[in-house]
Amino acid sequence: MTITEKTKILTIIGARPQIIKAAALSRAIKKKFQKDIQEVIVHTGQHYDENMSKVFFDELNIPPPDHNLNVGSGGHGKQTALMIAGIEEILLKEKPACIVLYGDTNSTLAGAIAASKIQVPIIHIEAGLRSFNKSMPEEINRIMCDHVSTLLFSPTRSGYDNLLKGGFVENNPPPYTFDNPKIYHSGDVMYDNSLYFSTLAEQKTSILKDSNLLESKFILATIHRNNNTDEPLRLNAIFSAMNKIATESKIKIVLPIHPRTSKLLEKNLSAELYKTIKTNEYIKIIPPVSFLEMIALEKNATLVMTDSGGVQKEAFFFQKPCIIFRSETEWIELVNCGAAKIVDADEIKILEAFDYFSTAQNLKFTNLFGDGKAAEFICTEILKYIK
Repeated sequence: MTITEKTKILTIIGARPQIIKAAALSRAIKKKFQKDIQEVIVHTGQHYDENMSKVFFDELNIPPPDHNLNVGSGGHGKQTALMIAGIEEILLKEKPACIVLYGDTNSTLAGAIAASKIQVPIIHIEAGLRSFNKSMPEEINRIMCDHVSTLLFSPTRSGYDNLLKGGFVENNPPPYTFDNPKIYHSGDVMYDNSLYFSTLAEQKTSILKDSNLLESKFILATIHRNNNTDEPLRLNAIFSAMNKIATESKIKIVLPIHPRTSKLLEKNLSAELYKTIKTNEYIKIIPPVSFLEMIALEKNATLVMTDSGGVQKEAFFFQKPCIIFRSETEWIELVNCGAAKIVDADEIKILEAFDYFSTAQNLKFTNLFGDGKAAEFICTEILKYIK
């Protein structure tokens, strides 16, 4: 088979989590589908800098982008408009059989609009996820992308059920188009990644040694969402709770600090709390970490506290209980099985959740996210139905 006979797919990435998710598909193509699939990678530049993007391509052995739109940060409208124009131009030039979109970012939305307008089939990975909170831009993006996609791959059964409730049809016959889409419960490409990289993480990183965590129990925390970092009342409640947990339990809390959080910490925390946090020997704030370093931290933590959807899942993959600094989650299965608790930015609820997980026994971490071969399944279905 010559390269011109391969099925050409155009992968859109724009934020760090999408780079990581794309690694699973790129790896599956290289391992099993190299003769059948040609992948063209487009980086929109939505969140591009050396620490947040390039290092991930190198570390995860992802092919470098074939195109980079370099749109940079900006308001939702301006950023999305620039991406739509750039992606449309590349689609017309590359003429792919389909476009592959991940998750729910502005890059996802831009790719969905650009491709649907010129009728390029859309493959949506992480379809069907819902927070049922339309004040979140991500919720709008994922709903709109779902409704113009041809093949929709949901990582969980609840995501698949959300698609059915949203009017998608189960077991409909081909040919598949955005008027007659096909939906799947495929498993999660991030579970593929976590299994693949978990051993590599501890071999190739020294984060535990560098942070003096080899011999101690610790809690891993991440905070990055706008409504937590930008709202002083919420940020103070979260850090006040973490300060009490660290001080009273004498368990170290490790916080790889997101650039947004770092910029706003001194501004939005009370002067007294900021000083307390900075001087608390049990709270260790460290620079942003790589994907492999994050996996090493997740594997070795006793508990995870986060407002990140991806970190919630990764905590579950490594059988760690999770406290969620949000009022809802797309990964409701984690809460339903008892492995996670939603506490929002409520100091009392955070402390209660910590007390609960400190003594909880026999937590259940059932197989919710597939068999670790979701990317291979997705590639097979693309070849089967996209011409």
